[in-house]
Amino acid sequence: MRKWLITIALGLCILPGARADEGMWLVQCLDKALEKNMKARGCKLSAREIYNEEKGGLSDAIVSLGFYCSGSMISGDGLLITNHHCAYSDVAKLSTPENNLLENGFFALSRADEIPIPGLEFFFLRRVLDVTDEVEALRRELEAAGKPAGSRRLSAVLEKKYQDETGLEAGLQAMWAGEKYYMCLYSKYTDIRLVGAPPVQVAAFGGDEDNWEWPQHKADFALYRIYDTNGEPLHPRRHLKISTRGYKDGSFAMVMGYPGRTQRYISATELDQLINVERPEVNRIRTAQMDIIRKWMDRDPAVRFKYSDNFFSLSNVAELQEGELDCVRRFGVIEKRRAFEAGMPDQELLRRLQEEISGTSAIEKQKVFFREAVFRGLIISRTLMRVGGASKDLSLQKRFLAAGLSETDPRVEKELLEISVRELFQGIDASLLPDFHKGLLERFGDDFGAMAAWIWDNSFLKDFGAVPDSCIVDAFEGVPADDPLFHYVRDINMNLFNAQEKHVGDPQQLHREYVHARYRYLAGLGVPQYPDANSTMRLTYGRVSALRPRDGVYTHWQSTAAGLREKYSSAYDFHYPDAFRDALPPVDFPVNFLTDLDITGGNSGSPVLNARGELIGLAFDGNKESLASNYESVPGYNMCVCVDIRYVLWILRHYAHQDYVLQELGLS
Repeated sequence: MRKWLITIALGLCILPGARADEGMWLVQCLDKALEKNMKARGCKLSAREIYNEEKGGLSDAIVSLGFYCSGSMISGDGLLITNHHCAYSDVAKLSTPENNLLENGFFALSRADEIPIPGLEFFFLRRVLDVTDEVEALRRELEAAGKPAGSRRLSAVLEKKYQDETGLEAGLQAMWAGEKYYMCLYSKYTDIRLVGAPPVQVAAFGGDEDNWEWPQHKADFALYRIYDTNGEPLHPRRHLKISTRGYKDGSFAMVMGYPGRTQRYISATELDQLINVERPEVNRIRTAQMDIIRKWMDRDPAVRFKYSDNFFSLSNVAELQEGELDCVRRFGVIEKRRAFEAGMPDQELLRRLQEEISGTSAIEKQKVFFREAVFRGLIISRTLMRVGGASKDLSLQKRFLAAGLSETDPRVEKELLEISVRELFQGIDASLLPDFHKGLLERFGDDFGAMAAWIWDNSFLKDFGAVPDSCIVDAFEGVPADDPLFHYVRDINMNLFNAQEKHVGDPQQLHREYVHARYRYLAGLGVPQYPDANSTMRLTYGRVSALRPRDGVYTHWQSTAAGLREKYSSAYDFHYPDAFRDALPPVDFPVNFLTDLDITGGNSGSPVLNARGELIGLAFDGNKESLASNYESVPGYNMCVCVDIRYVLWILRHYAHQDYVLQELGLS
């Protein structure tokens, strides 16, 4: 296999400065200046000990879980730890009404009990190559030949080349909207097995009420094992040492993981449209949908079983986006961005951006109503879309229908439909609607309750819930041509709205030009920069830290088992199993802790490491004051909520009795 060397250009991996604790730094760009700042905060490791392609480094223990979450290796036999909420969907898939592993938890008592989970892909970063010049050369070559030269084509050509040459999975990543390109090369593993996951009322203790809050008391962890292609436990190049010594206020801490997406290079004009025009409508509609789902989940355990995964995803995103709106306004992010942009030399670009957003604002808002009311508004709509897309294959249609009915409840869907029709018809200009929807308006006007009832009662799904799902599927011979629910979902699509847009230019190109202009302006000022998060491996560092969320309010940097007792109640989110209650640690035992680390979605499950690179916890949440961080880090308010590894170990020993895992960790 060919050896690859990386030359790091200091002018491109810009060095940290006064605000070095902010930032999601590319691991391949760690250098002496960043290392110096980290050591000033207390780090005991060199940059080469953290990331080293030739000799290996701490990064070899960090894993991407399909680029949606992060995890880390904690044993030489393939044991991986991440967050429970990263494993939530996997545990839900393994659950049945008779054995609900979400509710009951699951802990294997031997390796033979570990449960395979098909479809998972976990990745280890092996090397990163600077391919900027190669990308630009290929772009020129394709354009000269009159061939497509967009990002998808460039990625397809170069990823295939590097995958063929190295035998590794290849992913081309653009930084700063194409100022820089890196080829990331990974080893991929697909034999993944569930080892342990606590009951959801333990893992997510406090539920939605505590989400994005502090203090929290969650055991947000899960264990997997990775197996190699021979069916043997993987022996990773590196695994983390667990520290049970703890930490204190001000202790150095760092996170390594795969943060998903940030938009810290978004313009003030784009952010204003998102926050003040689109986001309020999204949040309002999703809140109404969640109220219905939550109501039925609380009434019927069968509904909770079917909708828990969907509700978890919906509620997490909804709370995040509502918090983003509040924090962007509270901290004046848009105003600060406009003040910054006033100093940028290319004011003509800013004028064109403003003109583009002004010209498309109304239609973009109507797209929100379509997406939230129809595309995302009904869970059963996904089934109808799949069924419609497989219209030439009756057996496939039946399979999609059976799956969709098994995952939904007619009482919930019927109420969601009423919200859907109300929001759609109140939010969208009637002239943009297809004929079927115009006919509904002519027939029912604004009597949306009657409209929704008629759509449901005249659909082939009208007997859904009254007769067994299997009978509906067996009798299904294709969607009737006049089925109103099918037409309601399928006749309206994004093309109806895209056709109304009047652009002053290519909006994506305008955004790229803005990012390039902002990058070069900051570079000229000598300001440290890191690219927006894009699911590549990053490092962020800081300290264990208390929080002062508002004037006169101070919160401690650690929560303890006392809070598990104080919050316990009959409410679902605060009611853990009796067996867990019997195994609670002492009242002063550490449970969760706060750091000022700069993280975002995708960092979930990332290891929190001490100054020696030892595992002290897992990142699992932020605080509500940090929710502007997708667009701007706010010093003093951006915090990362972590589960203490000692709490994890207590559960493994005293509740799960996973002695074989503790022996494997050398902690028996």
